Amino acid sequence: MECHCISAVDLPHTTPLYSSYIQDFPSVARFYAHPPTVEQISRLADQVTLDPALRRAVTEVLRAQNRVFGADAAVEASLDRLSSGAPAIVTGQQVGLFSGPSYTIYKAVTALRLAGDLTAAGKPAVAIFWLATEDHDLAEVNHCYWPTRAEPERVELPSGGAADRRVGSILLGDAVVAQVERAGAMMEGPARNEILQALAESYRPTETYGSAFGKLMSRIFAGTGLILLDPMSTELHRLAAPVYRAALEQHRELARDLVERGKALEHAGYHAQVKVTDGSTLMFVDVDGQRVPLRSRGGEFVLGQRTVSPMEVLKLLDESPESFSPSALFRPVVQDTLLPTAAYCAGPAEVAYLGQSSVVYERLGARMPAIIPRASFTLVDPHAGRILRKYGLELPDIFRGQGHLRPKMERVLLPPELAHRLGTSGEALRKLLADLREPMEKLDATLVGALETAEKKILYQFANLEGKAAHALAQRSASLDAHEHELMGVLYPRGELQERSLCFLPALAAQGFALRDELMRRLVPGGAKHQVLYL
Repeated sequence: MECHCISAVDLPHTTPLYSSYIQDFPSVARFYAHPPTVEQISRLADQVTLDPALRRAVTEVLRAQNRVFGADAAVEASLDRLSSGAPAIVTGQQVGLFSGPSYTIYKAVTALRLAGDLTAAGKPAVAIFWLATEDHDLAEVNHCYWPTRAEPERVELPSGGAADRRVGSILLGDAVVAQVERAGAMMEGPARNEILQALAESYRPTETYGSAFGKLMSRIFAGTGLILLDPMSTELHRLAAPVYRAALEQHRELARDLVERGKALEHAGYHAQVKVTDGSTLMFVDVDGQRVPLRSRGGEFVLGQRTVSPMEVLKLLDESPESFSPSALFRPVVQDTLLPTAAYCAGPAEVAYLGQSSVVYERLGARMPAIIPRASFTLVDPHAGRILRKYGLELPDIFRGQGHLRPKMERVLLPPELAHRLGTSGEALRKLLADLREPMEKLDATLVGALETAEKKILYQFANLEGKAAHALAQRSASLDAHEHELMGVLYPRGELQERSLCFLPALAAQGFALRDELMRRLVPGGAKHQVLYL
């Protein structure tokens, strides 16, 4: 496989904060606990500790969960290492339909690679994937996009009346059967039947978004030892209850710290990923099946339409810890209370909100891991690769949009003889105008300005003629339209990076599970490079 690299800072929509994080960490170091380096992960792997009783309890919960997901011997071995004291490389993502966008897979691959490198260096480590089952934004996870030769197709389940419920509790329903069949019809390749079987066995009407996602990931990463964690476990909530209590008791201080951190980020020219106010807390509470934000007002809390006292909230925490769930800024602290995390593999948005969360770690006395940007890929299938080569294009040409892409493609369609004549004529014209400069200047220095003006006009009109010739030919070639739309739809779908939009499963079906291993082998930890892999 051919592989090219693009600097991550040159990708579309890269924020100033993420650019600084990956290429000038000292400029943002005050917002994080550790530099994002492999060397730092190795040091932290030696330092991470977790109460032995807590480690054993968490491991047993994970053992039970992963057996339900379909864990194999490799996962059992990882759980044994975790129980024996191994540090963890952690990542996580929302439980999107059929695994969601491709970067979900790239996160898991990054964690596995880092854990594998530590293990190979004599420091046995495990990779853990945190399923974001407690999120309540169903509209973000009830669909995925499938690549086609035209526009990506949206595969979607109806939301019904499930708004504001934790997605890990929402059943898929009968509609999922037709969507599995539809996805299967759009897949082809040597691993197609295997992937379709994994989908059909994982995504059944009686499964939830969380359980189906876990079962599919268990099959995709069979043999790798990836441990999956579903935070909706009542036992995990009980084990995390002390840090919830601490956050409740210090909610005013935490809100103040977060407001100040937001101001500091903005003053430095960056952005605060999550808006925080003085009335914010870091928690949600389940009320009659709805995930409701817990807010502070005066000396009390507001929960939906109710006002409750601090004592009532603490009593609810004692009696029903599973009713509570963390916000995006608090989730990392809960995670690293339960796990011996040496490093977390994060996407650009997570890097941003972890720059805010560091004050939560500090306030609650929690241990913040190193934050390592996940791997980033664009996969170029053989057909798209042939089109790119035909027109002499590279991925940055696609990112620049149709206004740049179309003229470049049209020029390639010029007949070779005409293209050669236009090229040599253009060179001859430039030489002629250049040769006129000296005699014109000797004749009258004021004529140089007129010559330069004429030169610009002549060359502009010549380039315009060249473009019109290319456009005239392009109008006779229907294939150009199809090629343009296909490149945009497959490599920059919906104006987004491929990894942020398209599901990974079609590529896995087409290439087989060797693709998963190839990504793991090729990835460069640290996020500074976006890899373009020609399949």
